Amino acid sequence: MARFAALKLALTSFLFAAAFTGPAPAEAKGPAERSAGGAPSTIRVVELPRQGRETFELIRQGGPFPYDKDGSVFGNRERLLPVHQRGYWREYTVKTPGSRDRGARRIVCGGPPRTPDACYYTADHYASFRKIVE
Repeated sequence: MARFAALKLALTSFLFAAAFTGPAPAEAKGPAERSAGGAPSTIRVVELPRQGRETFELIRQGGPFPYDKDGSVFGNRERLLPVHQRGYWREYTVKTPGSRDRGARRIVCGGPPRTPDACYYTADHYASFRKIVE
């Protein structure tokens, strides 16, 4: 019984501390990655890695895509991208040289498949996003 009470006290203390220390740094940034001025960080198409430029071009052509999951719905559960109805955002793999799987790099686009309203690049598997600009 004493062991249960100690565990309960430790858990309560942890939750209390977490509630009063404020949001984690990733949560504090809000939608997309933020620059010093508060605007979403951007990346120009020409600044994408070569594989990212190739994926972006395939998106605009409507495929074909090398991975089965390319074009699948991106849920945006963390709400790092602007909020839209489910099915608006789609994800595409950006090949990572040397990786035996899909790697961590993706482009996520919203809107019509060949002419998306907006696309974002992530190099860290959805932990942060940079808006792709022409």
